[in-house]
Amino acid sequence: MNRIKSLIKTSFLGGLIVILPVAILVLVFKWIFGMVARIIQPLTYLILIKSNLREIMADLLAVAIIITACFVVGAIVKTQIGRFIHTSLENSILKFAPGYSLIKETVMQFLGRKKSPFSSVALVQVFGNETMLTAFVTDEHSDGSYTVFVPTGPNPTSGNIYHLEGRFVHQVDVSVEDAMRSIISCGAGSTRLIDAHRK
Repeated sequence: MNRIKSLIKTSFLGGLIVILPVAILVLVFKWIFGMVARIIQPLTYLILIKSNLREIMADLLAVAIIITACFVVGAIVKTQIGRFIHTSLENSILKFAPGYSLIKETVMQFLGRKKSPFSSVALVQVFGNETMLTAFVTDEHSDGSYTVFVPTGPNPTSGNIYHLEGRFVHQVDVSVEDAMRSIISCGAGSTRLIDAHRK
């Protein structure tokens, strides 16, 4: 009887392990598509009025138009005149818009167009006890102390800055990208950080 229960339990859990990630992935894609659809709704509505397309086809056409627009703008900005117009617009108007610079830097780092300001990953003892936090080293000082940024999960763009003595900062041989993924996933995948620290 116990063997049958164990078989049912392991089979169910095995199926859940296969199905659940796929279901979550589908839900995430559905959420992203819904969000994009809401953003492009005015363009979709315009396409629906002007043509006999179904709404999903109108959404796809709207996305294709936006992608094409990004490509065209990117090609124009590569030219000398386009670069001049973009720089002038950015310096005179956009840089004064609240949050524009932060958003631009975040997008550029996400797309790999700008080097991350974080030099390395570390586990830090902010409270002076055995509790360790995942942090990014942002500066190293002549007295051996460090300035670190401890992000909050799952949103790594917010967090706290600490200035710590070197003995409280344990740098680990883990890439910034891996540490960032761990933070975004609320600590899942931290085994690599802990193993690197123990080595």
